[in-house]
Amino acid sequence: MSYLPATILFDGVCNLCNGFVQFIIKHDSAGRFRFASLQSEVAQQLLAARGISIVTTDPESVLLIVNDKVYSHSAAVLHILRRLGGVWRLLYAGILLPRFLRDAAYRFVARNRYRWFGREEACMMPTPELAQRFL
Repeated sequence: MSYLPATILFDGVCNLCNGFVQFIIKHDSAGRFRFASLQSEVAQQLLAARGISIVTTDPESVLLIVNDKVYSHSAAVLHILRRLGGVWRLLYAGILLPRFLRDAAYRFVARNRYRWFGREEACMMPTPELAQRFL
């Protein structure tokens, strides 16, 4: 399956979110994704261009932008896994669960992520090898 490049916006100070980004990078040898911290100016510009405004001091969601479509919460995670391909694509079957249940589970983890996984004082800095994939 061929995909256009997609952009993942994530909480740059969240250890869980940074771990998820590292997981994606490890499994995305085709380079299907670009990344930006939700706290960054470029992320805010991408969202504003799509009529979306979020509070960057407490971002609740990983967002996936594909062309002009923005996926949030559980839909974003499931679409990311689908685009990774391989065995990860099978987890997209979770889309069959009612969204209110998927998003309730997502929000529960999102509300507790700092307590469970910690947070950094500043956004992660990509290695020179990965810098071209970060906006």
